[in-house]
Amino acid sequence: MKNIKNYQLEELKQELSNLGEKPYRAEQIFHWIYTEKVKAFDDMTNLSLELREKLKQNYTICNFQILQKQESSDGTKKYLFDVLDGNAIETVLMQYHHGKTICVSSQIGCKMGCKFCASTGIAFIRNLTAGEIVEEILAVEQDIGEPVSNIVFMGIGEPFDNYDNVMKAIRIINHPKGLNIGARHISVSTSGIVPQIYQFANEGLPCTLSISLHATTDEKRSSMMPVNNLYSISELMQACKDYIAKTNKRISFEYALAKDNNDNLEDAKQLVKLLNGMLCHVNLIPINKIENGKYVKSTNENIIHFRDYLNDHGIVATIRRELGSDIDAACGQLRRKNLKQ
Repeated sequence: MKNIKNYQLEELKQELSNLGEKPYRAEQIFHWIYTEKVKAFDDMTNLSLELREKLKQNYTICNFQILQKQESSDGTKKYLFDVLDGNAIETVLMQYHHGKTICVSSQIGCKMGCKFCASTGIAFIRNLTAGEIVEEILAVEQDIGEPVSNIVFMGIGEPFDNYDNVMKAIRIINHPKGLNIGARHISVSTSGIVPQIYQFANEGLPCTLSISLHATTDEKRSSMMPVNNLYSISELMQACKDYIAKTNKRISFEYALAKDNNDNLEDAKQLVKLLNGMLCHVNLIPINKIENGKYVKSTNENIIHFRDYLNDHGIVATIRRELGSDIDAACGQLRRKNLKQ
């Protein structure tokens, strides 16, 4: 059956019209799902019994099962969700001073093969649908009993490799009758799939675009991120400059610092040269050790010196607060799990 959470409001109106129902019923269903957060069609009490039966016969409401929930010493929560097809994904809830943030996954597995990420080497299974991505948020909100304020597409998978479903999910999340989370509170990260950066610039969505950069030369970046063999740093930078010109939006560049690899003064100098004149921010990430990974975290001294050099030379840089590392919920530590294994 079809997942009713896969539909944007206008699409759902058409679906209901096909069932012989009035379009306003779609708004009622949206209210029940995204405001009341009900888990069953029978709970939609202002719908007729006949309509509720039609919905049950044609759609599923797609309620993820929590297989495991871990809580970090810093309050971060990591959820392992059964996505109802024999696979599982991980979703993370983080607490910041500005509110609660959910880090969502966009794929079951990942094709990108980044060498510092725990999803590397795990077979890609499939894309998550828009409704499944939205359900990650709903399932967490239902568990904690309150709404969240920020969404980051930085979990398992490459969002721009599942572009259409991610865009549809964002529109449902952002819609006033959906989850009603402002687009400026939504961040989408990409490893650098250049054609979709150009496409994203035309979406009219004022979300934050985050680029996983992590190196300043093609040789070094390709050794860390195979996607660089398809789209070089110069191609990536041109796409970013065009994005900024088109949207007038600041880009956030993610830079994971690995000891004796990309964390020295020369790297900092190259990064300043690369980003000079761009409307951007650099998010420095102390790289997290993963199983069988060759990279280790840079020293605190190097991380601070790197940040200070960038700030002193006109590039706004901050160090990302490390959350959830004690439960493998920090950046790069999420893994796709198969329940059949």
